[in-house]
Amino acid sequence: MLERRKLVKDLLVDRGDLLVVCGLGSSTYDVAAAGDHPLNLYLWGAMGGAAMIGLGLALAKPERRVAVLTGDGEALMGLGALATIGVKQPQNLVIVVLDNGHYGETGMQASHTSGGADLVAVAKGCRFSDALTLADGKDVASVRDLLHTGKGPILVNARISNADTPRVLPTRDGHAIKLRFMQAANG
Repeated sequence: MLERRKLVKDLLVDRGDLLVVCGLGSSTYDVAAAGDHPLNLYLWGAMGGAAMIGLGLALAKPERRVAVLTGDGEALMGLGALATIGVKQPQNLVIVVLDNGHYGETGMQASHTSGGADLVAVAKGCRFSDALTLADGKDVASVRDLLHTGKGPILVNARISNADTPRVLPTRDGHAIKLRFMQAANG
């Protein structure tokens, strides 16, 4: 299993102008720990919305690369988003699910992925161009390449440890986050 904080940092090294959408909780903490950036869109309380917001950005900005980093709980909550993404076929969208098999923000209850639900199979069934599992560090560089050059939509299910990691909190001012992101993405 991968250590999520290191994985996110390794994925976002040399990120260039990559648009990054992160779901609530751990994915936001990890993206912030990798380095606050004006092109980070921290969603905070929009559980289940990260993939659809990523889709909207990918469709609105087809010349830009869009990465969504989210947890398994949020991905499970928004499974219908995978079907919509598969139908729309955004070539510039990659979703990385940080899958620890638990709902980390609500008390570490086991999620459906720990019971055998397979997000890679769901993405393939929804016509994603590629869907794969990342379970160790040897393929992290390949996944980073997918973020920047892969023909999407792509889903990467990263099997991470469920170890508790200290929170790194970016601003929680949603209006300021949105304005900063919009200015950087359109600038």
